[in-house]
Amino acid sequence: MSTRILVVFYSATGNTAKLAEALAGGARDTGADVRVRTVAETAPPQAIATNPRWQAYVDSGPHAELATLDDLEWADGLAVGSPTRFGGPAAQLKSFLDTTGGLWAQGKLANKVATSFTTASTAHGGLESTLLAINNIFYHWGAIVVPLGYAEPHLLQSGNPYGGSFVSRKSAEPGDEALEALRIQGTRLATVTGYVARGLAGDH
Repeated sequence: MSTRILVVFYSATGNTAKLAEALAGGARDTGADVRVRTVAETAPPQAIATNPRWQAYVDSGPHAELATLDDLEWADGLAVGSPTRFGGPAAQLKSFLDTTGGLWAQGKLANKVATSFTTASTAHGGLESTLLAINNIFYHWGAIVVPLGYAEPHLLQSGNPYGGSFVSRKSAEPGDEALEALRIQGTRLATVTGYVARGLAGDH
């Protein structure tokens, strides 16, 4: 049975969505069964209207199916991504993650393999603290956290060791360097998830 990978993201202007697709592509390259899901936009229309790129992204949607708790239960491994909001994940993503208490209480999130990714508009805008904040949720689940690390030379230029990230200077979209880092992260997630799933099944 193929490894089951879930990619859950929130994106306001499309950059985090592009990272999500790159990560999903890396996971698919391993033969994994991959689902890409987003979360509901809950910001009020007047807030969205203050940013033309945010408004355009919302108007061009929907961009993926909405994530459900069934998706989380289905997955062997997952990647969670969000733009940075004051050093933490966006409320839209956090609201979905806050609904996982029932699965957590049943032990259904334990031993899943998990990783995180993010975007920001400034180089020191909280990228690492956002990734660590998302990872804190994984620790409470009892998940196995897989960082991006520096497993390949490319990552010394493009990534940070906590998870894939991109700095959107002057509203830039992710380039090849950032997308390749996310592809590597997806491959790493699916590969490690496969190892863990086989180990838990007793197939050593």
